[in-house]
Amino acid sequence: MSDSSTSLRVEMRGITKAFPGVRALDDVDFTLHAGEVHALLGENGAGKSTLIKILTGALERDSGEIRLDGTSVDFQSTGEAQSHGVSTVYQEVNLIPAMSVTKNLALGPSEGWPGVISWRKARARARAKLARLNLDIDIEQPVGSYSVAVQQLVAIAHALDNETSVLVLDEPTASLDAQETATLFDIVRDLKQRGMAVVFITHFLDQVYEISDRISVLRNGGLVGSAMASDVSRKDLISMMIGRELGEVEAAYSGKASPQTGKEKLVAKGVGRRRTLKPFDLTLRAGEVVGLAGLLGSGRTELTKLVFGAIRADSGSLKVNGKEAGSHSPRRSLAAGIAFCPEDRKAEGLVGELSIRENIMLSIQSKQGWLRRLPRGQQEQIAAEMIKALAIATPDAEKPVRQLSGGNQQKVVLARALASRPDILLLDEPTRGIDVGAHAEIITLIRKLCSEGLALLVASSELDEVVAASDRVAVLRDREKIGEIVGGEIRRDNIIRVIAGDDDRQH
Repeated sequence: MSDSSTSLRVEMRGITKAFPGVRALDDVDFTLHAGEVHALLGENGAGKSTLIKILTGALERDSGEIRLDGTSVDFQSTGEAQSHGVSTVYQEVNLIPAMSVTKNLALGPSEGWPGVISWRKARARARAKLARLNLDIDIEQPVGSYSVAVQQLVAIAHALDNETSVLVLDEPTASLDAQETATLFDIVRDLKQRGMAVVFITHFLDQVYEISDRISVLRNGGLVGSAMASDVSRKDLISMMIGRELGEVEAAYSGKASPQTGKEKLVAKGVGRRRTLKPFDLTLRAGEVVGLAGLLGSGRTELTKLVFGAIRADSGSLKVNGKEAGSHSPRRSLAAGIAFCPEDRKAEGLVGELSIRENIMLSIQSKQGWLRRLPRGQQEQIAAEMIKALAIATPDAEKPVRQLSGGNQQKVVLARALASRPDILLLDEPTRGIDVGAHAEIITLIRKLCSEGLALLVASSELDEVVAASDRVAVLRDREKIGEIVGGEIRRDNIIRVIAGDDDRQH
């Protein structure tokens, strides 16, 4: 950290924010010094985005105080925050691809007459902003013609002006490769040396230790702790992020099944996609639950989508029931007996306006084709069977699925997958956003399905859930499968050791 790090740039004290039914932040403190990179970490729902939106004026806090360079501030908009030197660059680059670099950098308040832009001055300002980042490109080319890394740097240039003193980088390396990330980090180090205060939000732990001076961890809306990066071991950092909140479930389901030797249902060899997930090998057997463990952004969701074909692989091969999958896609997966329950059940798993019956029928109709429509009586029979089998709490199958509780919505997603009678079931975060009772029911169902010969792949951010449900665990870190743990060795501490990179079982 530079000498200017002794200057307290941002001080947030007692920040609290509640939404209907959710306390997003609970009395959180966060400080940021000039000339430092401060990593803000936490799993999904930890409160990172809410805290940053409050700092940058996108959200209003319920209570607490924010001081900028010692002066109390209360930003009512992101524009007001920017006028005070607080800027943000998000993971999804906020640029217009078809417009030139100059025009993108000219977006926002202009000098001179309102609505009138001097393009000679705009080009000069664009070159000056890019020069500050040591970026030499043709500013008249469409920004979309450049690589993602260059677009990210243009977005940073757009966020910076001579008054910027605080820069928030929200997942800036999510779409960058190693060389592009190194280039970005050189820029960040240069900004830091000039006294810039940088908040770095990421899920890549290697990058946290490479670029950060200080680390703060949020979990469930509360501050777990803050410390110098050099004082926190990787293992301790992972434990801070993950916590331990499902001990009761782990205790109830702590009896592990023996490693399965059932028939190979799916074999992936070197399957991967550039910028998404490094090539991996994976085998799923009948009667076995394979868990996917790793921190947020480790590649759990990407792996399930690659197996299902929702993301197209650009390397490797996939065999399903002994047959080469060839050109893989969700439609081909359904036809081959693979079903998928996505993480975001509202956006990807359910159609809220449709009834429970209609949602359950979607996978069957997709599998057999929309021209071969199932008779209404058969639809009602299948829906009734699934409602009974999964104990979905509803007066009838015609109730709109959006009116169900989160746990019952998740059961409908499962019912839709099971109605197609798959050989292989892929579950991504099967218990996210549901209560403890429904949570235990779904873990029990996973084990029951396993006993009936189904091959299951379960991706979860909850380590206790992975421990409770799995016969074998594949561990991921930074978009790469780094190891497997089997049978009685599946314990929380062992998984954390593999994620942290200090375990000799990796292979």
